Amino acid sequence: MTFRMTSSAFQDNARIPTRYTGDGANVSLPLAWDKPPEGTGSLALIVDDPDAPRGTFTHWVLYGLSAARTDLPEALPTRDTLPEVGGAKQGTNDAGKIGYFGPAPPRGPVHHYHFKLYALDAQLNLAARARKADVEKAMQGHIVAEARLIGTYSR
Repeated sequence: MTFRMTSSAFQDNARIPTRYTGDGANVSLPLAWDKPPEGTGSLALIVDDPDAPRGTFTHWVLYGLSAARTDLPEALPTRDTLPEVGGAKQGTNDAGKIGYFGPAPPRGPVHHYHFKLYALDAQLNLAARARKADVEKAMQGHIVAEARLIGTYSR
């Protein structure tokens, strides 16, 4: 089954608009995806930059999204729990903050930001503020499908 994710803000493998970066308003992007596969119990989103100078940098960790959701609005608040999207929880990014932290790479080559949406056959039993490694560990053996979207940004 095809499970795709898109954004009205940018095309796959295209530049992320400044509004959604550390050089702009630094607000989360609008995202949309296909209906998850049958048997999906929840969704989780991880956004990271494998081109970061010190290794992969995590920009956003979001989990506990309802399997009935097929989108996220722009500019979600940066707090632990999001009633706006059914009580989903946000984790801690590598800047040590909760929620979305937009691209802010050092000057130089283009960085690639990987938006990965996971359809899971279970709910993750994690409190808010979990780190990416904790979410990935909890997802092991529960991933039904994965949708990806890549955005680029450079200074």
